[in-house]
Amino acid sequence: MDYLPKKLQKKLEERTVNKSIRSLGTPNDLVDFSSNDYLGFSTSETIFNRASEILEEHNLTVNGATGSRLLSGNHSLYTVTENCISTFHKTDSALIFNSGYDANVGFFSSVPQRGDIIFYDELCHASIRDGIKLSDAKAYKFTHNNVEGLKEKHNSTPKGTEVYVVTESIFSMDGDQADLISLVQFCDENQCHLVVDEAHALGVFGEKGEGLVQQLGLEDQIFARLVTFGKGLGSHGAAILGSQQLISYLINFARSFIYTTALPPHTLATIWAAYQELANCDKHRNKLYSNIAILQNMIIDTKLEEHFISSHSAIQSCVVSGNENVKKISQALQNEGFNVKPILSPTVPIGKERLRICVHSFNTEHEIYALLQTLKIHLS
Repeated sequence: MDYLPKKLQKKLEERTVNKSIRSLGTPNDLVDFSSNDYLGFSTSETIFNRASEILEEHNLTVNGATGSRLLSGNHSLYTVTENCISTFHKTDSALIFNSGYDANVGFFSSVPQRGDIIFYDELCHASIRDGIKLSDAKAYKFTHNNVEGLKEKHNSTPKGTEVYVVTESIFSMDGDQADLISLVQFCDENQCHLVVDEAHALGVFGEKGEGLVQQLGLEDQIFARLVTFGKGLGSHGAAILGSQQLISYLINFARSFIYTTALPPHTLATIWAAYQELANCDKHRNKLYSNIAILQNMIIDTKLEEHFISSHSAIQSCVVSGNENVKKISQALQNEGFNVKPILSPTVPIGKERLRICVHSFNTEHEIYALLQTLKIHLS
């Protein structure tokens, strides 16, 4: 077997020295405070059984899509599932991608053109930033959630320039939310195109879990939205929401859509079934909201507010500076039966390493109480 080039060896060695080397996890029976399965949909028998019914109703007994959607892979479930998604999200059209990463890379590498400008929140997800790197447009980050800072950067933009403003609605590492109302107002006043990644809002925010954009009634003022199905919906895949013209453009120019094998029918059936469950059952969201409130009250009761980033979402981040320190506390929590993962630099800035605690509808009050009491001991 060929040796690993020295430059690559050096990079691995640097990660080891910095205590930031990554490795794959293994299945465990710890109490889940780590996954993005906020509503417990990934283990829902109702969704599993409904997906099986959908496959039978459409006489689909195949294992794969057999090709890209532009060749042989555009099976019948794509149309009905995309129609379901667009109706649920009150948008003209939806286009399913194989993952949130594929959707962001496909969108940002193809939509903004040479001569255009992209302004993006500095805490936007890696998939957004990777897509922007592939774009011919110039891109500038603005300070997190700082609309005034965005305005200052925009002041130097030549008139007539197409401008895209990019944010997450709920940020994946901090768990806080964007000031979407102010961003919409700014984009409307300056004829900018607002793009919102709703990956961590779908299923959690909105009357039926539609996301923060619809909770605020802003769906008609957003150029494009991204929703992903591997988090609140417990499945896999993603979709871009927007106008019929935008979707047509992506079908023709988004390379991560064009040059990949389509999702198999079973995945589409699961997505459709998850949306049906989301639209017709409030108990999961209500229990999630209750658990978020319990955890926030426990943070106050245990006097740990100074360690936590303010958040009203299912993501509650406890800052523990230093890769070695946060890994040590994470391991201590796991030893006590709680699956809480450390987020290390360079994923987050040095000094902002944290325990990323994800709350779920299926967590119990006792589990939340025990977690915070254990955490307090190890933070002392």
